[in-house]
Amino acid sequence: MKRCLDILGSLFGLVLMSPVLAVFVVLIWAQDFQSPFYIAPRMRRRGQTFRMVKLRSMIVNADKIGGASTAATDRRVTWVGRLIRKYKLDEFMQLWNVLKGEMSLVGPRPQVERDVGFYTEEELHLLDAEPGITDFASIVFSDEGDILKGADNPDLKYNQVIRPWKSRLGLLYVRNQNVLLDLKLIVLTVIAIVSRPLALKGVLGLLADLGADEQLLRVSGRTESLQPFPPPGAVQIETRC
Repeated sequence: MKRCLDILGSLFGLVLMSPVLAVFVVLIWAQDFQSPFYIAPRMRRRGQTFRMVKLRSMIVNADKIGGASTAATDRRVTWVGRLIRKYKLDEFMQLWNVLKGEMSLVGPRPQVERDVGFYTEEELHLLDAEPGITDFASIVFSDEGDILKGADNPDLKYNQVIRPWKSRLGLLYVRNQNVLLDLKLIVLTVIAIVSRPLALKGVLGLLADLGADEQLLRVSGRTESLQPFPPPGAVQIETRC
């Protein structure tokens, strides 16, 4: 049933968004006459890899001159890229990966192999499900770029203040995944485009129904500043990046 939802949803999304995506493909190509697509290896279920497709929002070879985490003020992001990131248009190309069966509409966000190498034994269970375009963390940390803004080391800050909770939210999804939950998360993702506070309220309701602990609920409400915390399965704050 989940695969049927993925096929129908990805087809519908690609058809619906094709005019907008086509415009941005032309804009990206026109700014530097390079490929408008960013294609990079990512990890998927059971440790396999696949080539994830996104609209390119950064300069060519950006991954060779900077870290994997991107702050809102990152100079590698182009002017077109800032528009793309603001409206999450780069993620829509991943509907192609969903259609191919390499991703799902809903699931933990795909990571690079290097970052998976930092995973604790508990975090490795994130690979028990196919990666997705959206999930709890995609809504809770939709302002990731702003969180990392001004950080001397964005990768380290990501591992210390975002990853611990992003992984916990992903693991909670993996343990409770079902089609009804997927549909609710898709709806909340759409709502988040219009009203993030309303979407966060919906996320908190789902998390409470799934038995999330008070600490995870408090962080997911995003009413407090994020502080360094150990990732799931660890007792120490991550120092690698």
